[in-house]
Parts: sequence; C-alpha cells; structure tokens
Amino acid sequence: MLLTLSSENVCNTTFTSDTGQPLYVCSTPFFFGRWTTKIRKYVSDDFQLEMKDRFEVVGKIRWPIFGSAVFRIGGKDFRSDSFLRRHGVTGRKRTFKGPDGRRYRWDMHRRVVVLSLDDPSRKEVARYRRSTSGSFNILGMESTKACLEISREIEHMLDLVILTFTYVEKSRMDREWWEKRGRKRR
Repeated sequence: MLLTLSSENVCNTTFTSDTGQPLYVCSTPFFFGRWTTKIRKYVSDDFQLEMKDRFEVVGKIRWPIFGSAVFRIGGKDFRSDSFLRRHGVTGRKRTFKGPDGRRYRWDMHRRVVVLSLDDPSRKEVARYRRSTSGSFNILGMESTKACLEISREIEHMLDLVILTFTYVEKSRMDREWWEKRGRKRR
C-alpha cells in the first residue's frame, strides 16, 4: 500500500491512497503552548444514506513542552517513553508491540524512516520517503511527494502504524531542526 502525504509536516497532513482517496487526516491546532495532534480515519457511508464521507478519530498525541508525549488510543492514555521505547546510543530507534503480539521497530535516518520487525530477521514492513524537489528536473529527475509505503503484512494495524509514524517522524524533524541550529535535543 502506498500512502501519499499532502505535506511533509506530518502533524498537519492528509494521507491519500494511490487512487487519491483521503484515508487519514492529521491536524494539530495550536492552543497557547499546547499542541495535540488528532489522527482521523476515513469511514465510508456503507449505506449511502448521506452520500458523504466522514472521518472518525483513531488517536491523539499530546506534545508537551517538556517531558514525554502522551498517546490517547481507544480512550486510554499511554506515555511515549513506555509505549514507544527509545533504543540505541543516539535514541533514533523506537520499539512498540503491535496488536498481533509482535514487536516492531522504527529507525530514524536522515531522509528515511523505516519500520521493521524487531526480531533477528529485521524484515522491513514500512518505509517513509520524503519529497524531492522539482529542481532535480534539470537533471532528468522528477519531483515526488512524500509517501509512506506499507507492506500488506501490517495493513491490519494501519491505525497504529499511522499514529506511531506521526510521532517518530515529528521527533526526527524536531531533531533535524535542532541540529541545523547547532544545538542538541533528545
């Protein structure tokens, strides 16, 4: 499955299918120093009564100024430091347990974020590619939009993949922002 993002700002983007159908919408309004990202999922009107699409909230992420973010999933709160544990010397790896009982691991690289099984196979099940600039057109390369490639193997937990991806990519973006300014941020 290939999901295209309307913006690289994952906190304010729409994930669309390869047919152009919006599947998820992430929005983050600002309220006096507090940010909460709301992730909504497309729900079709099966009975075609209203003939319009609607979205339902699948999760939220509260971003604190200091401390751990808090995920709200299914009416329960989970702190990011226990729900998406940090691993590795640089803290660029985050692990979580899926609803299928398997462990998964997000790896944050410079331009790519990868989700794989957290086992000896390290099988890749999702990959995020940032957009490329149109200036490459001179060299014969086309510009591309940011996209998230997801294996069929994990489509059953797509809500969780989108939610954890949003957190991991925002963390990677924040780190990149701080590094460009010559400062350290955890």
